Amino acid sequence: MLDRLFAPVTALPGIGPQLGKLIERVAGPLVVDLLWHLPSAIVDRRAAPPIAALAHDQVVTLRVRVEEHHPGIGRRPYRVLVGDDTGNLTLVYFKVKGDYLMRLLPPAAERIVSGRVEFYGGFPQIAHPDHVLTPEAAEGLPAIEPVYPLTAGLAPRLAQRAVAAALERAPEVPEWLDPHLGERREWPGWRAALAAVHLPQSEAELDPMSLPRQRLAYDEILASQLAVALVRARRQRRPGRVTVGSGQRTAPAEAAFGFAPTGAQRLAISEIAGDMAAPHRMMRLLQGDVGSGKTVVALMAMLIAVESGAQAALMAPTEILARQHHQTLQRLAAPARVEIGLLTGREKGRGRQSLLASLASGLTPLVVGTHALLQADVAFRDLALVVIDEQHRFGVEQRLALTAKGRDADTLFMTATPIPRTLMLTAYGDLDVSRLTEKPPGRQPIDTRTVPLERLDEVVAGVKRALDRGAKVYWICPMVEESETADLAAAAERHRALAGLARGRVGLVHGRMKAAEKDRAMADFAGDGVDLLVATTVIEVGVDVPGATIMVIEHAERFGLSQLHQLRGRIGRGEAASTCLLLYQSPLGEVAKRRLTILRETEDGFRIAEEDLKLRGPGEVLGTRQSGLPTLRVADLAAHAELIAIAHDDARLVLERDPGLTGERGRALRLLLHLFRRDEAIQYARAG
Repeated sequence: MLDRLFAPVTALPGIGPQLGKLIERVAGPLVVDLLWHLPSAIVDRRAAPPIAALAHDQVVTLRVRVEEHHPGIGRRPYRVLVGDDTGNLTLVYFKVKGDYLMRLLPPAAERIVSGRVEFYGGFPQIAHPDHVLTPEAAEGLPAIEPVYPLTAGLAPRLAQRAVAAALERAPEVPEWLDPHLGERREWPGWRAALAAVHLPQSEAELDPMSLPRQRLAYDEILASQLAVALVRARRQRRPGRVTVGSGQRTAPAEAAFGFAPTGAQRLAISEIAGDMAAPHRMMRLLQGDVGSGKTVVALMAMLIAVESGAQAALMAPTEILARQHHQTLQRLAAPARVEIGLLTGREKGRGRQSLLASLASGLTPLVVGTHALLQADVAFRDLALVVIDEQHRFGVEQRLALTAKGRDADTLFMTATPIPRTLMLTAYGDLDVSRLTEKPPGRQPIDTRTVPLERLDEVVAGVKRALDRGAKVYWICPMVEESETADLAAAAERHRALAGLARGRVGLVHGRMKAAEKDRAMADFAGDGVDLLVATTVIEVGVDVPGATIMVIEHAERFGLSQLHQLRGRIGRGEAASTCLLLYQSPLGEVAKRRLTILRETEDGFRIAEEDLKLRGPGEVLGTRQSGLPTLRVADLAAHAELIAIAHDDARLVLERDPGLTGERGRALRLLLHLFRRDEAIQYARAG
């Protein structure tokens, strides 16, 4: 039924290889891609005033009489004078070949002309009219035309023709919507919705919340949610292992923490313990703001694995983070008397061999490491739990490679990036989620202030006073442009300017440094060597310097909201009061002003993430390239957030009633999955 939509665009009439390449660049290579290439504006040609009443920049459709031709000489354009009973208008053409215009606009003939009016020297003109027709052919002129996003070389008329040809191939399909939902929302059928979005009759119909656009957005979201639900259902059918703790290790560790876990931490620990005890594989995401205590939760999960007689591994994206986790876990796990190994690229020779033997024999039950854990010679006696920190920094293959070293191992992902609920359902809908929403006791709120850059000298003087009192300070340099070189130049310049504030104790960290150099600079700042650290945005999420109490972010208006929040999370990690200064260049634009206001008002990462989604869109919030976020063509995650939750519940319900998608609606939903190229999910339904 859908075969004709999955033909290449060159199968459409009048589209050869050259035009096909242009369409592929702007929409995609297949006919179906043109269906999702929605108009971004309209041209309303219904205005038909007399020439004497024309206004500048107005799109009009006029009935005129051809008066005179003035062929262009040299670089001068070809001009055709036309008129009506109230006055004259010039039609202007550049690069005219042969007698084309004489045939199109013969003198004394009547013509219908449509285009945008400009005034030149006080006289009205239309350059290259969009349409010139005989009065008899005027009925074929659309009163309202859709305007599509284009690329260099693709004319508007060609894009319109290509989409119209694609629409003709759209078949009548069985309805895959829940009938009550379609009725309640007053949504049109699929084919009617497609026709309506491509022929909008007003600006209002371009809105994401217009009924036809809502309908198509829901179709796309439902396909995505159904695919995710099928993947999840398949995972839950695969056998897992039952891992149950005895309390022998977790109880002494918790008793010696020196603080009571927060309510959110207790809930997360019990959810994870429940998953590990169930006979299917755990795939859980532990989401917690910077400093919310994810490491404590991970440790308790790892100790449950040890209590059951098995092993656990934690993989971090960088060496500095791995070493920090190792240090923290060793301190917290000491009362439980559990040995924790460390494996990074730096471990070599006899020490490495000894650790590998200890892991293979089971003598070392817990290990923390980087990608080094994925190497072929790393083997475990019985790996039951894999914890992956900042999981978006690893590819899917890397995440699977570590899990594969165990027998039906459970997986716990951790992220310090607060993700809005709508994005959670879209990007991570196949995972169970635990959220840490409270800060551990003893942490003080961060005093966040906005300061105009004109007061830079005052800020530098304040930083000098703080350094003299023994404070540790981060100074974050601006994102200059999409270029590491320019960012580095800005950081190097600021480092030179601030070097005199604490001679020999001002460090620099940037993206061009080798990992070992970066680690050394961060270690100096965490220790006694450096008090002021000038950095680009490469300072790692999760790197813990409890003594750092001041952060200055230069040109804060150039950063995204979530990024500012992540940077600010580097301070306020000890018990001393902390201050974050956001330096901005006046005057501030509306979006930048909103961003800085939100940051001043709240430290709640989840609220900040929701606001960021509204301000910047989903790809920016997660970084689409690395997030695994499916690219949505019709749906807008900020505008259609409510539809995501509805589709999520609908998909779950469908699979409860018809897990193989074999019923009447199930078969229609298979078509929907094909339409949005979620075909792999259908294999999961068939696999049972």
